[in-house]
Amino acid sequence: MDPDQAVAPAARPDHDAVAAAIERRMQVEREKAAAAVQPSSFDGKHERRQEFRRMIDPGILRPNPRPLALESLQTLLKLAQNIIDHPGEAKYQRFKPTNATIKRVLVDPRGTLEYAVALGFHPEVENFQPFYIFNKRYLDDLHIGAAMIKEALERELVKEERDQRRRADEKAAHDAAVAKVKQAFYDDRKGRAVVDERERIARAAAAANRAAGSPAPAPIADHRPKRRMPGSGHTLSGEVIDVDEDDEQDGGAVAHGDHDAEE
Repeated sequence: MDPDQAVAPAARPDHDAVAAAIERRMQVEREKAAAAVQPSSFDGKHERRQEFRRMIDPGILRPNPRPLALESLQTLLKLAQNIIDHPGEAKYQRFKPTNATIKRVLVDPRGTLEYAVALGFHPEVENFQPFYIFNKRYLDDLHIGAAMIKEALERELVKEERDQRRRADEKAAHDAAVAKVKQAFYDDRKGRAVVDERERIARAAAAANRAAGSPAPAPIADHRPKRRMPGSGHTLSGEVIDVDEDDEQDGGAVAHGDHDAEE
């Protein structure tokens, strides 16, 4: 074989270049995946969302009673949603802080009025009356704040429903335990009453049996000797006896014997 016609050996691949190409391709894939997952409307507003989340919890949920905090969040969401649904109607873009309901759920609780301001409502005075009027420049904040309230309410209302079921179950268990104790008490009283009645009947029957089966008291026996009084026909005990002829003869013999002895 002609040496000039020999095939030159293949060049060795550059491992660094291959690794770099693979890394670039993987980076492109990661960026595409991230862009597909993240909503475009929230891409640059992560920090603002976090601020609204912190204003809700701990800002509103922790310092206020839980039912009031949830009602306040629902009121804030209603204010925001009315503007979103009816952007051209001025009546939905303001609220009066002296209104009794607004005062109770937005002015008095901690953190709620601050949230309304963050949504875009700012205090103004019209005809010497105080109002909070929405500024359209804060429309983006209104959308973000409303979305964060929905997120919190979905979480908290589920938790509230679970707590209500738990409290209802605990109350049902407590009521059942109380009813069981009461029933046991009534059953015990009833059982004791039955036992007492049986004992009373048994005592009455025993007394009746004793009264019916006991003999009459026997007369006291008189063991004193019966001696006849002379000429009286009575014993010392007062018993009257009939003296027959034999007794008279015996008596006469005894009398004669006594008489002979005297002689």
